[in-house]
Amino acid sequence: MDILVLLPFSDDERATIEAAAPDGSRITYTTKADVTDEQVARAEVIVGNLAPARLAAAGHLRLLQLNSAGFDQYMAPGTLPAGAHLACAVGAYGQAVSEHLLTMILMLMKHLDAYRDDFCEHAWRDHGSVTTIAGARVLVLGAGDIGSHFAQLARALGAHVAGVRRHAGDIPDGFERMHTMDELPDLLPQADVIVSFLPSSPDTRGLVNAAFLARCKRGAYFANGGRGDLVVQSDLICALEDGHIAGAALDVTTPEPLPADDPLWDAPNIFITPHVAGQFHLPVVLTNIARITAENLRHLAAGEPLRNDVPLSR
Repeated sequence: MDILVLLPFSDDERATIEAAAPDGSRITYTTKADVTDEQVARAEVIVGNLAPARLAAAGHLRLLQLNSAGFDQYMAPGTLPAGAHLACAVGAYGQAVSEHLLTMILMLMKHLDAYRDDFCEHAWRDHGSVTTIAGARVLVLGAGDIGSHFAQLARALGAHVAGVRRHAGDIPDGFERMHTMDELPDLLPQADVIVSFLPSSPDTRGLVNAAFLARCKRGAYFANGGRGDLVVQSDLICALEDGHIAGAALDVTTPEPLPADDPLWDAPNIFITPHVAGQFHLPVVLTNIARITAENLRHLAAGEPLRNDVPLSR
C-alpha cells in the first residue's frame, strides 16, 4: 500500500501508523506545501487535508484520511476519484476544542479579557461583579465528541448541562438531559450559557439570528466552536450592544480570516480567537489523528467499514 502522510507526526505517532500499515507498504512523509503531483498520483492513501483541486491527480486513491472533523470542501461530486473513501477525524479534537471554549466563556464571566487589556495599559481598574458557571444551565448544541467533552468539563464545575442534537437517543457522559433540534426554541429561554459545536449544513446556516437571540434569556452567554456560518453576525452585534446577550465567545467567524475592519471586532463583550481551538496546538490532537489513521489502515486492508467514513455523492 502506498501511503502519503502530510502531517507533522512525531516519531511515536509515525510508529503507530507504520505498525498498522500492511506489510510491504511504502510510507512517504512530506508536507502539504512540499508534496508533489507525482506523490499524489501514486498514493493509495493520503493522510491530511490535501487541497481538493490537487486530488485530480490522485488516480490510485482508495482513502483520503482528513485531519479535520469537518469535510465540507470535499463533498462536491467528482472531488474524489471514483471508489475512493473519505474519512474525517471526528474524535481527535474533543479535549482541545472543549477546553478552549470553556476557557473563553470563563474569561468573559470573570472579565479577564478586560483585565488583560488593563494589564497591557498598566491600568488598575475594577470591572465589578462577575458570574459563575457553577449552578448555571448550560445548553450544548451538538452532542458528539466535542460536545460531550465540553459537557463533562462544565458538569465538573457544577453546571447543569443539557444537549441538543438531531436525534435524542442515549445520553452521553456529562449531560443530564438530551433534546432534539425541534425543542430548541423552548430551551433557549432557560439557558444561562449556549455553546454550539454544530457543523455547517443547510439546517444550521444562519440558525443564530435575531429570532434565536431574542428567545435567549437576557444576560445569557453564547459561544461558537463549530462553524462561523451558524451565526448572523450583524444580529449578534445588535444583541450584544443592547445587553440582551451578556457576552459572546467565538473561535469561528464568517469570513475567515475576519477582516480587520469588520464590525464584529468592536462589538461589546465579545472575545474572538482565529479558529485555533482545533488545530494541532495541543499535542494530543495529532496523537489522536495518528490512532484514527492506524485504525482505518487496518480496516481498509481487511475490507472492513472505516471509522468516520463520510457518505459521498458520486
